[in-house]
Amino acid sequence: MRHTLIFLAGIGNSGQDHWQRRWFEQLGGVWVEHRSWDRPDCGEWLADFEAALNTTRGPRLLIAHSLGCLTVLAWAREHGDPEIAGGFFVACPDPHGPLFPTAATGFGTGPLSALPFPAVVVASDDDPYASIEFSSELANAIGASARVNVGARGHINAESRLGDWEEGGQILREHLFAAI
Repeated sequence: MRHTLIFLAGIGNSGQDHWQRRWFEQLGGVWVEHRSWDRPDCGEWLADFEAALNTTRGPRLLIAHSLGCLTVLAWAREHGDPEIAGGFFVACPDPHGPLFPTAATGFGTGPLSALPFPAVVVASDDDPYASIEFSSELANAIGASARVNVGARGHINAESRLGDWEEGGQILREHLFAAI
């Protein structure tokens, strides 16, 4: 692969049974680490993301899940990086939704704007953290090149029992690789 994959997990991190961790183990790349996975602070997570970007050169592809999506969107409001070739945003939570984790602070406080790189938004019909309407509005706001509804897959995480999530890999290849 000619792109460095940068993985951004959500609250609690992505464990061994999560598709995102499996992809990282299979494909390599950079895993953005945080001091606190259970009490995320947007400012700290942004600094960690920026540090991860500074460790890589060349074209980068962002693979974000849940709160990792909001981290990228918050970062993009004030930063840019011409080497980011695209973003794959899976199960982005609604920061103003009723089930958004109260332990997460500072996320979703600014307006969304079009990203300077191609993006794919992947959502589920029954995600407890975001309605399909929110996901569609988010895709429009960031200028996503594609939005994909994968049906009833919950939060598209380990509890969804997706294994290596071949469907997600196909979505990535068909919709994001085609745009970059």
